[in-house]
Amino acid sequence: MHAVAVREGETVAAAGDAGLVTFFRSSAKPLQALLLVRACPDLDDRLVAIACASHRAEPEQLDAVRDLLAAAPATGDDLECGPQEGRPPGRIHHNCSGKHAGMLALCDTQGWEKRGYHLPEHPVQRGCHAAHLEAAEVEPVDTAADGCGVVTFALPLWRMAHAYARLESLAGGDRIAAAMRARPDLVGGPDGVDFLLMRDAPGWLAKGGAEGLLCAAGPDGLGVALKSEDGASRAHAPALAAFLAGLGVSLESLAEMPLPNSRGERVGVIAVS
Repeated sequence: MHAVAVREGETVAAAGDAGLVTFFRSSAKPLQALLLVRACPDLDDRLVAIACASHRAEPEQLDAVRDLLAAAPATGDDLECGPQEGRPPGRIHHNCSGKHAGMLALCDTQGWEKRGYHLPEHPVQRGCHAAHLEAAEVEPVDTAADGCGVVTFALPLWRMAHAYARLESLAGGDRIAAAMRARPDLVGGPDGVDFLLMRDAPGWLAKGGAEGLLCAAGPDGLGVALKSEDGASRAHAPALAAFLAGLGVSLESLAEMPLPNSRGERVGVIAVS
């Protein structure tokens, strides 16, 4: 596990390789949503939160996606994320459909062509590139196509932590943070560390990403990024609790996570050795 904490541009704690370069993946969704909230400042918490979400296709989450599509206006057929393996048919069930619905709403507000909004040359993706540069205060190292088709940007872990530390100071960033804290149930699932952290730790903001990435921000200007070497997220909760304990942040509810079997029986715990 690699972890880093940053405040005011300075690394205040690190474990492993704080300079490890990796793709931001879904942890970047709050940055990508900056364009949306700046263009549509009257969106309610539900719609802002679902634009930042990696949802579980729960009914309330899908209702929020549909309402954001209606605001575009657009339909599920306009989503360019494609279907997702292991999910019900239909693009709306993709865990990134909220982000894509927000990008469609952004196109409508700005008068941009909606078709092809996922492509690197489209104004939406160029705007997302600029948002990453603005937040991290550095040009992304590399780009690639994310699992849902839009552009994902590579940065060192400490720059990701720096971006999260700065998020609320950016135009629209406070709106995104407030919405995610108000509706963590829309942002992820009930067993996600981002959900658990926002539920249990007042003032914290968090968003997980694919391949074992987790980014978070504390109420005192602290930005944090964690990356597991095996790409799994199962150790995030106890790792985050142990890492932040060294900075005087107590997260007892995350220090040990139950390990159930297929019968739902608790057969062990996941904890820092």
